[in-house]
Amino acid sequence: MAKYLLLALVTVPFLELYLLVGIGRHLGWLPTLALVVAMGLIGASLARREGLRVVRRWQEAMAQGRPPEEGILSGALVLLAGLLLVLPGILTDVVGLVLLVPAVRRRVAARLRGSLERGMRNGSVRVSSYGWGGFRGPAPREAAPTSRLPGEVDAEFTEEKPGR
Repeated sequence: MAKYLLLALVTVPFLELYLLVGIGRHLGWLPTLALVVAMGLIGASLARREGLRVVRRWQEAMAQGRPPEEGILSGALVLLAGLLLVLPGILTDVVGLVLLVPAVRRRVAARLRGSLERGMRNGSVRVSSYGWGGFRGPAPREAAPTSRLPGEVDAEFTEEKPGR
């Protein structure tokens, strides 16, 4: 996975530059610059709207006591789309806009989920925590009464003084 990320970090800037120069030759530098800026602004607005929609659906599902249909991966893909749209370039803008389409995002999230599940099963995906805390385990529960007598009732009494 790291080698693919490194490959992307090296090749994407060259592809972006190649596309920008090619489009600049056909349209001119000012229309190309306007295209990049417009795609960035429109894309950022769409990413914000789509991100708020995902969060609203999560909140509605949680308020109704059911798990959200759009999972964490979908939200992460919206975040990635927003990041790609803010980066200057044609290729990153196109990929970011495509990731904002809900149907495409569902398919990508499903493939990513499958890949993560396979990785967890075979041990290539590990989860770790850094910092002061960590997972402390479940909260302690109050001990249940060991036995009850027939007719026994749990109650609390407070003493009220006259005149108060």
